[in-house]
Amino acid sequence: MENKLTNPTKTVFEQIKRIDKNKNEYWSARELSKVLEYSEFRHFRPVIDKAKEACKLSGYAVLDHIEDILDMVSIGSGAEREIEDVKLSRYACYLIVQNADPSKEIVALGQTYFAVQTRLQEIQQMEAYQELRTEDEKRVFLRREMSEHNLHLAKAAKDAGVIEPIDYAIFQNHGYKGLYGGLDAKGIHNRKGLKKSEHILDHMGSTELAANLFRATQTEEKLIRENIKGKQKANQTHFEVGKKVRKTIEEIGGTMPENLPVAESIKILKDINKKIAPKRN
Repeated sequence: MENKLTNPTKTVFEQIKRIDKNKNEYWSARELSKVLEYSEFRHFRPVIDKAKEACKLSGYAVLDHIEDILDMVSIGSGAEREIEDVKLSRYACYLIVQNADPSKEIVALGQTYFAVQTRLQEIQQMEAYQELRTEDEKRVFLRREMSEHNLHLAKAAKDAGVIEPIDYAIFQNHGYKGLYGGLDAKGIHNRKGLKKSEHILDHMGSTELAANLFRATQTEEKLIRENIKGKQKANQTHFEVGKKVRKTIEEIGGTMPENLPVAESIKILKDINKKIAPKRN
C-alpha cells in the first residue's frame, strides 16, 4: 500500500495510518520505521521487541496490538512481491516511540502524537465517558480528570525540585505558555475575558480541557520517565510538552486553545456534578 504524505493539515503519523477490512486503524511497522528515520528495517526490529515486552508487562495481549503480517509491495512495471511486515495498533505505536531514539526530533513528535491520541482513545473507551451525551457532562468528567492529574503532576514536579508555591505557579505558567502560544495564566485570563477570581479550568469546554489534560499527563510522565531534576529543567519540560501538544493540535487541523470559546462556570452544573459519579481507583 502506497502512502503519499500530501496533506499539510495532518501529522505524518496520521497520514500513514491504514484501515483494515474490519475498519480498524493500524500502522505498518515498515512505514513507521521510515518516518522515524531508521535506515533499515532490521535496525527497527529491536524497538518492536521492546514494545512487545512493554505491552506484555502492561497486562495486554501482545497479538492484539502487534501482529506479524505479509504485505504486498510494488517492485515496478505493475509487479508486486510479498514482504514481512508488522501490523501495529495505536497503542503499539505509542510503546514503540517511547522506546525509539529520543534524540530524533521526529521521535519526540511521535511521542507527543501517540500519547495524545492514545490518551484520547482511552478516555473515549472508558465506560463512564461512553455514557455521556452532552457537552456539559463531558466537561464535568474531564474537569475531574484534570483535577486528579494535576495532583499527580504536582507530585512529579515536587520530586523534580519544584517545592515552593510560587515555583509551582511559575512551573504551571510554562506549561500554559507552551500550549497557548506564549500566554501565561494572566494572559489567558485577559484573552478569555475572565475575572481574576475565576479559575481558567472552570471555564473551558471539553476540547480545551482535553488539551490541558494531555499537557498535564504527558508532562508528569516525562518528568518521571527521564528523572528530570531542577526547577529550570522542570519548567522547560512543561513548556516543551505544552508546545508539542499545541503542534499536534495544529497538524490535525484543530482550533488553538486560546481561540476556543469561554464556557460558563462548571460550578453551576450542580445537577450534572451529582449525576456523574466520582472516579474510583
